[in-house]
Amino acid sequence: MGRRGAFLLILGIGKTCWGVSFIVDPPDTQGLQLLTRWCDIEHWAWLWILAGLITSASAFLKIGRDRWGFIAALVPPAVWAIAYLFAVIGGEYSRGAWVAAWYLTSHVGVILWASTVPEYEVPAAPSRARRAEGG
Repeated sequence: MGRRGAFLLILGIGKTCWGVSFIVDPPDTQGLQLLTRWCDIEHWAWLWILAGLITSASAFLKIGRDRWGFIAALVPPAVWAIAYLFAVIGGEYSRGAWVAAWYLTSHVGVILWASTVPEYEVPAAPSRARRAEGG
């Protein structure tokens, strides 16, 4: 597991735990009316849990095949950001713009950046001829 895999594993465990927290002790849903009009927050928890499990599992895939982990990691925070933005536009939750900005930068932005980070590239070992020359 390289850098990308470690990132996906940490992120996946965090998302899974976040989702479980919605089931164990449901939070206040102010600002999430766009979501809760369709189903309870406990049901939306499964979006985080499923995304977390996919993200975690993708950590163990070969380099280049982990894209689904990054895509899965993007979905819940993007959905939450959209819900908070709708709450701001609808006048239901003025703080939602800041919460949406937090999800879009600290979650979506970081995930998008991490998805572009290559694995370590080990420099080629100097050849014996170069070592003999002192290079």
